[in-house]
Amino acid sequence: MTNSIVLAAVAFLLPIAGGAIGMASRGWLSSHHLSKDSTDVVKLACGLIATLVALVLSLLVSSGNSFRNEVENEYKQAMVGLSQLDQRLAAYGPEADGSRHLLRNMLAASAKQRWPLEDFGPSRPLDRPVPAALLDLERQILKLRPASDEQKYFQAQALQLTAGLAQIQRLVSNQERSNSLPLPILIAVILCSAAIFGSFGLYAEPNVVVLLSICVAAAAVAGSVFLIVELNTPFSGWLQLPSAPLKALLAGLAM
Repeated sequence: MTNSIVLAAVAFLLPIAGGAIGMASRGWLSSHHLSKDSTDVVKLACGLIATLVALVLSLLVSSGNSFRNEVENEYKQAMVGLSQLDQRLAAYGPEADGSRHLLRNMLAASAKQRWPLEDFGPSRPLDRPVPAALLDLERQILKLRPASDEQKYFQAQALQLTAGLAQIQRLVSNQERSNSLPLPILIAVILCSAAIFGSFGLYAEPNVVVLLSICVAAAAVAGSVFLIVELNTPFSGWLQLPSAPLKALLAGLAM
């Protein structure tokens, strides 16, 4: 079970539990606790908390969406760069076939790390991490001995594209490490939601309409938490980035 489902389940159950506690507490309170003045004060306080919770959830969703879009753009740039790199190596000539094979194996191994349950075609496993394999690829390209101005041009282009890919790989890796989920904030939001739902049950007679309203509102909170977690993990979960562009690219690279 993924983190997004676990957190969404907690975000759904805790508010419902808060509503149930509020309903159970209703019979224990004396009449002056349920007076109109007391009800108005509690409604105002819970309204303020609800506004803050909605604001925090919207900011977290917006932040997660921005992060996902940034990673997706870099992912697409990497696909374009890899395709161009293979084209430049192919244009260089048969001497660059070893570099093309290393490029494909490196890409297939990286894809297998991202999507372990999918098939990306035949490939040999890498005996080193992807950043080290990128350096080996640069060394192989540097060792090429161009015999014409055309080969010199394609070698220079290939080196430039390889350096760009290394930079993108570092950026994506750094973002994955730095964009950790704001768990304390999410927990605080869920607890505040439970308190708000407690007020719903405290001042409303339990009936089918009230129970359905509480369940729908709890589902909305759970859906927001689920979306926040999924947007912050673009290479895993239910809303992960698609592997189809990478499979299409691998199908056209050297075997």
